[in-house]
Amino acid sequence: MRNNRETAPQAGCGGNVAILLGAMNGRAFLSEQMDSIANQDHPHWTVWASDDGSTDGTLDMLQDYSHRWGRDRMVTVRGPSKGFAANFLSLACRAEIRADYCAFSDQDDVWEADKLSRALNWLRTVPSGVPALYCGRTRLIAKDGSNIGLSPLFARTPSFANALVQSIAGGNTMVFNDAARRLVRAAGPDVAIVSHDWWLYLLVSGCGGRVLYDPIPAVRYRQHEGNLVGSNIGGRARLARLRAAFHGRFAEWNALHIAALETMRAHFTPESGMIFRRFAEARKRPMVSRCFGVLGSGVHRQTVAGNLGLALASLIGKI
Repeated sequence: MRNNRETAPQAGCGGNVAILLGAMNGRAFLSEQMDSIANQDHPHWTVWASDDGSTDGTLDMLQDYSHRWGRDRMVTVRGPSKGFAANFLSLACRAEIRADYCAFSDQDDVWEADKLSRALNWLRTVPSGVPALYCGRTRLIAKDGSNIGLSPLFARTPSFANALVQSIAGGNTMVFNDAARRLVRAAGPDVAIVSHDWWLYLLVSGCGGRVLYDPIPAVRYRQHEGNLVGSNIGGRARLARLRAAFHGRFAEWNALHIAALETMRAHFTPESGMIFRRFAEARKRPMVSRCFGVLGSGVHRQTVAGNLGLALASLIGKI
């Protein structure tokens, strides 16, 4: 698989983008996100918003935008009410959505004006038949929009060996081509996974695609008590991840992904197939053999601390 980490270019033109917005009780911040979409310097986009059962007036707000913007700019549908990941997958798999590219969008962030153009300038360099995923770092903001800091900067090249044990970017940063979307549709909207963004990283990296991790943030990611997934930074977050691993959550996630990926093995590259087989088999071995097998499979996280945690999880059978 050919991946890279070069900085995405700054300007872009051409290419229709379907913005897949998942919504659930997001009225408080939705207007800021919608305004930032309207202010994109790439003009060719349509928002497909899926409301997953809001009770705070979010659906009414979405429908109001749809009426004001027109159907060529905004379409609102009802989600499956099976959680945020299923909501996004249901959008990605809708046959009536036809676009050159897709972008996941949360309901409470703020996009920089060049978010789409930066992504598309890189995506257009990838042949149309090759799955391609743009993702990246985020700028963290508080509820009131004030700056908090930045999400972690990952230095290692994106790869399937990394994706098997780590999600490196939020769905709110992701823009992908139609070849990548076809992989999502092949797997289906009802696949049992941890999150839509991690799933897309797994699919594209495992099936011969290309992934760009942009170190320059294009999304202001709002942090508040309603977030389903937080910023994942700092000592408290690392401690929470370690505690989750000891309680078996990491092993549960891996089991989910292995089962889901089994249905897509025909799309894997030979290298990805070998890594996947070695990792899946190593998880079932006794302690010492398990640890050597997991690490020997090539899977890895982005940091030294993360890889130490991976080794520990392997030793204690929580992989």
